[in-house]
Amino acid sequence: MTGATRAIPRSILYTPALSPEKVVKAWSYDADVHLIDLEDSVPPADKQAARAVCRAALEKSPRPAGIAVRINELGSLAGIQDVQTLADSPVRPGIVLMTMVTTADEVDLLRRMLASAGASPEIYVTVETVEAVTRVDSIARAADGLVLGSADLAATLGVDISWEAMLAARQAMAMACARYGTACVDTANYRLAEPAVLTEETTRVRALGFHGKATVHPGELDVINRLLRPRTEELAQARRVADAVAAADGGIAVLDGNMVGPPFARLARTTVARDDAWTSRFGRAGGTA
Repeated sequence: MTGATRAIPRSILYTPALSPEKVVKAWSYDADVHLIDLEDSVPPADKQAARAVCRAALEKSPRPAGIAVRINELGSLAGIQDVQTLADSPVRPGIVLMTMVTTADEVDLLRRMLASAGASPEIYVTVETVEAVTRVDSIARAADGLVLGSADLAATLGVDISWEAMLAARQAMAMACARYGTACVDTANYRLAEPAVLTEETTRVRALGFHGKATVHPGELDVINRLLRPRTEELAQARRVADAVAAADGGIAVLDGNMVGPPFARLARTTVARDDAWTSRFGRAGGTA
């Protein structure tokens, strides 16, 4: 991981830009990032109206840095119109989420387009194409965050959205994001009637190295936040590990009967730094939209 530790959202709540009231109401839910969706959840005939809803919502937001906007594919007219809307808006979101990306060049292009309008949001990419999976390293280097898009990826592969079918993509994302310090966010859970699936999936992606998870339903936020947000006991243990290795002059130490050494200390320091960054940006003192 290179550079300063990135503040990474642990929960992202998607809300379609179909009604200003619904978008604003979503801000009352405890998500790190509130995403206004202009893509799949908006029918083609409603795209233009959705852009007006998005702009109005941004202007009402008390903290636009905590707002994300998911735009349509950059190579489509709808995507270009979305970018124009964001460029013209007097209030810009903190994150723009790209869709149907196939190369890192698209990320760089969007960054330049927005910069030409004086906007510099973080750019996240939905990993939902085969090309994005096979080029995930270069895309993770260009982007600020990756979000698994399981529905489109599964449709392309001709498979169900199962753990087995998505495992290779998840592992590739986790490796690439770890290399560049990029945010790694899991797909939304589509089996809303089976809460046990959400708990199991969130636990498993955390074990793979994912930092956050998206959701389309506010009722899932409690589980996601509980499993992925900083845990006081884990932070305390991480600091103990780092201190024990430091006390051993950077060598091997024994802590609570377990051997710890430089790799353990590096993980501990990364855990503390990442969670401190999360607290600074998304903690309750300043984390509401």
